[in-house]
Amino acid sequence: MGKMSQQLDLCESTNESNGSTNGSNGSLKDRMITQPPLGVSASKVLQETCNYIRNLHREVDDLSERLSELLENTDSTQASIIRSLLSQ
Repeated sequence: MGKMSQQLDLCESTNESNGSTNGSNGSLKDRMITQPPLGVSASKVLQETCNYIRNLHREVDDLSERLSELLENTDSTQASIIRSLLSQ
């Protein structure tokens, strides 16, 4: 996972140098599907990519926390079945 942390470090340093915030509205996904308009700077695309990745990480963390809470509230038999399914 070292490569991922290097990418996030790059994202953070890019955001710091651009003075940007972490907010993203998912516009990167739209740009990935269609060609970006002319005149869009590489730093802007990188910034939006970093924001999109950061938001995905947040969603994964939230889902992981939610799954942990659900597993805590199920009985041990159900929890072991769910764990075995997730480990496959």
